[in-house]
Amino acid sequence: MKQKVKAIIEILKRQYPQALCALQYEKDYELMIAVRLSAQCTDARVNMVTPALFEAYPTLESLAEANISDIERYIHSCGFYRQKAKDIVLACQMLLQRFGGKVPGTMEELLSLPGVGRKTANLLLGDIFKKPGSVVCDTHCIRICGRLGLSEGKDPEKVEKQLRSILPPEESSDFCHRIVLFGRDTCIARNPKCSECPLSALCKEV
Repeated sequence: MKQKVKAIIEILKRQYPQALCALQYEKDYELMIAVRLSAQCTDARVNMVTPALFEAYPTLESLAEANISDIERYIHSCGFYRQKAKDIVLACQMLLQRFGGKVPGTMEELLSLPGVGRKTANLLLGDIFKKPGSVVCDTHCIRICGRLGLSEGKDPEKVEKQLRSILPPEESSDFCHRIVLFGRDTCIARNPKCSECPLSALCKEV
């Protein structure tokens, strides 16, 4: 398995040299908000919505003081906008009240924030704090790692645990970003491009 994982990582590195988060942001808390908006929504849609939101509310304080119904209007097209708007305002308030206006750097602290689950927390730990072993289990990751035989099942927390046991900690965050890119252009959910896939020799479904 270690050899297989190493081979997959090297192929993905060649395919996607820059393992960048697809969500656009400038401040740490903006990434937190963008990830919350991305639930049941595409990153492309989130990137269309956040510029206007962050222009209207340019500081953490302005977001914490915002009327939830006003936030709803900016994020309406992202889906589940009522709950997302509430989570955004309450999370920003908590950042100010409990964490000195900074995104906290531990899993436990991040999970205490409204709307922040393990996927969001791992992404923030990996991208902002560069913490080894951060595994972001989104739908792309779960689907593709299952196809490759790296994990079993569809429960995000269980898949995260399985991947953490086999991925080199220093590679895990970048691996997850590359898997997302790979899932968008090659290993598509309904019509995977197996004939042109660079990982086909390592895939259990081909």
